[in-house]
Amino acid sequence: MEAESAAAAAAEMEHLPLKMRVMAAIDESDESFYALKWALDNLFGFISPTALAETGEKSDGLLTVIHVQEPNHHFGFPAAPGIQAYYPPSEVVDSVKRAQEQNSAAILKKALEMCKEKRITAKTLILDGDPKDMICQATEQIHVDLLILGSRGLGKVKRAFLGSVSDYCAQHARCPILIVKPPK
Repeated sequence: MEAESAAAAAAEMEHLPLKMRVMAAIDESDESFYALKWALDNLFGFISPTALAETGEKSDGLLTVIHVQEPNHHFGFPAAPGIQAYYPPSEVVDSVKRAQEQNSAAILKKALEMCKEKRITAKTLILDGDPKDMICQATEQIHVDLLILGSRGLGKVKRAFLGSVSDYCAQHARCPILIVKPPK
């Protein structure tokens, strides 16, 4: 009986127009990619491309994958006592910025390939800043209906010192949040 009702619910959901905007925040961690995979398998699994075509709905904008890169800070390093600080040449700073951009592009490319395998169209967004704040700001600006985050499973002590993006977003984002824990 349960299998019949689940099948009926899935068939009914397939014909519903979908307007939900979902954002998945990712970084280079396996946990964030697991959260994206979980969302694609479990939240978007009922969306068939033929149903979207029949209803005229587009999956564009259905999923936004966001990556926040830490901003580049120009630091001076003390050379020796009594000597002026050493500042890296602009070529070094530019090289670090290019490497960071390439890393962000590779992360989003991997995420888009995962979406493409499931036939889900996704938008990507790269932001600079503190991931905690930028993710919360992006959810407000894009008017996201659901934010998906992975959890690294930090212990209480590490979480207290390092902070947790998922904990912060759970307290400060103005939309529902799904925190996906990796399997043990």
